[in-house]
Amino acid sequence: MTAIARLLVLFFLAVPLGVAYGQAQQPVQDTFVAPLADPALEARAKALQRELRCVVCQGQSIDESNAPLAADMRRLIREQLEQGKSDDQVRDFFVVRYGTFVLMNPPVDSDTYLLWFGPLILVLVGGAVIGMTIMRARRRLATEPAPEDP
Repeated sequence: MTAIARLLVLFFLAVPLGVAYGQAQQPVQDTFVAPLADPALEARAKALQRELRCVVCQGQSIDESNAPLAADMRRLIREQLEQGKSDDQVRDFFVVRYGTFVLMNPPVDSDTYLLWFGPLILVLVGGAVIGMTIMRARRRLATEPAPEDP
């Protein structure tokens, strides 16, 4: 066996081992959050989790999300509730950190007008464009002479 063949064999044996070693070194992200001992606090935490949006997934609440950041947010909620903070204080903490986008139902204010009224504006503009196109087509058909039959 030549030296080049030996090197190729070693290379093709070493690459999969290196990849497997690299994958084994990845930390495991645990998204489990232990429930609070007080059932009333746990119920408040669950309610807050449903009100806050996962900033990674964006379409899910942190209650539904399995993203590591959502798990961290759930832990932060529990820590703050254990410290005696109110629901509004916990919500405000996340709004200060992530903006009103973090709320599943953001308030209607100057920052969220586009969010609330953007879809309606798009539908109205689309309807106007379609209406104008139909009106132009009708006018064109009305002004064109009818084809003569032989």
